[in-house]
Amino acid sequence: MSSDIRTLVAQSSRVLGAAGLDDYIWGHASVRDPDGRGAWLKRSGIGLSEVTPEDVQLVSRDGEVLQGFGDRHIEYPIHTEVLAARPDVGGVVHIHPPHAVALAASGAELKPVSHQATLFTPPGVPRYEDTTDLIRSAELGAGVARALGDRNAVFLVNHGIVAVGPDLETATVTALLLEEACQQQLLTLGYGGIESWTDDAEALAKRERIYSPKALEKVWEYLLRRLEG
Repeated sequence: MSSDIRTLVAQSSRVLGAAGLDDYIWGHASVRDPDGRGAWLKRSGIGLSEVTPEDVQLVSRDGEVLQGFGDRHIEYPIHTEVLAARPDVGGVVHIHPPHAVALAASGAELKPVSHQATLFTPPGVPRYEDTTDLIRSAELGAGVARALGDRNAVFLVNHGIVAVGPDLETATVTALLLEEACQQQLLTLGYGGIESWTDDAEALAKRERIYSPKALEKVWEYLLRRLEG
């Protein structure tokens, strides 16, 4: 089981890196440990694009590395505290995507000016603003979990994003779609502003039609084919 989890974390990491979200050595994705021992995520000091199954650690809620080698990420509480607060979540992604960071810092709400944005709004992407610093304690991680609530993503304002899903495959695709939605909105603003966007009822209908669990699974499969091609 742990070998499969390690492979999945490595695949997610490399998919994120291949999408241009390889922020040097920062950013991480995790899978809930099926035995309740914590979260599986990559070790510190390497980029997302470099991650292999051997680079994946099991980290307890207290920050102890139970399996694997190397240093652990300071921000492991993002993963352990979100997983503790959300039993429906099986995978967590924390990255620093430039367009999502820019949109959140501007104070603008994400609007459904694209298909991608309908995965998140209505009711909108929540914002975590307790600190812009690293999430380095259980208390800060719990604050991120509270800001996330029952949603699929949260802006860590002036910092990055956290995206979640019932599994890491879904969380990874969700993180990619959030960055694309933010990029499209900023592009639209650059062309003179937002004149139109999808209304709430149609946005919810599009979410169900376009971004069903089956569709997100197929996107993940496509991303793996592209990664391995």
